[in-house]
Amino acid sequence: YTWLAQDQRFLGHRSDIATFETAPLKHNLTVTGDVYADLFASTSGTDGDWVVKLIDVYPNKPNAGAPPDDPKEVTHMAGYELMVVGQIFRGRYRKSFEHPSAIPAGKEEEYHFSLRGADHMFLKGHRIMVQVESSWFPLYDRNPQTFVPNIMKAKPGAYKAATIHIYAKSHLELPVMPKG
Repeated sequence: YTWLAQDQRFLGHRSDIATFETAPLKHNLTVTGDVYADLFASTSGTDGDWVVKLIDVYPNKPNAGAPPDDPKEVTHMAGYELMVVGQIFRGRYRKSFEHPSAIPAGKEEEYHFSLRGADHMFLKGHRIMVQVESSWFPLYDRNPQTFVPNIMKAKPGAYKAATIHIYAKSHLELPVMPKG
C-alpha cells in the first residue's frame, strides 16, 4: 500500500487541515512505542471524524557541505513529508465503542486515542509535523457530520458541512527514547 509512504506535501494547499510544525531538530529524536493524540476540539455538527498524523519533514536542502558521494545526500527526498503514524477516530465513540452518542454541537470535547506504535528516528535537521483533518476519504468512509444510527444508511440530507475548532491544549504523547 503506497499511501502509507506517500509524500504528504500534496495536502499542503488545503485550508481544512490544521498543521503544526517544529523548528529543525538540533539532534536526533527517537520515538518508539504507542503514540497518543489528546485532542480538544469542537464541531458545529453532531458527529465527526478526527484524523491525526505524525509526519517526519525532511530538510528542503540536502546536507550542505557533505561530500557528493555521501549516502545521506539524498536530493530526491528534499522536503519530503513522511507519515510516521496516523489514525482516524470517529467522534461518536469518544465515550464508548458499544454505545455511540451524538457530539454536543459547538461544545469542546476531548478525544484521546492511539495512533498505534511507532519506531522511528527523526534525524537532526528534520522537523516534526502534526496534521489534524476531519476526513480520510477514500481510505475511510465519509462521515455525514450529523449523528445518525448507522452511517452506512445515512440519507443524503444527513450530510452537512461542519465548522471545526482545534484548541491549543491539544497535544501528542510521544514515547521518546532518552539520548544515549
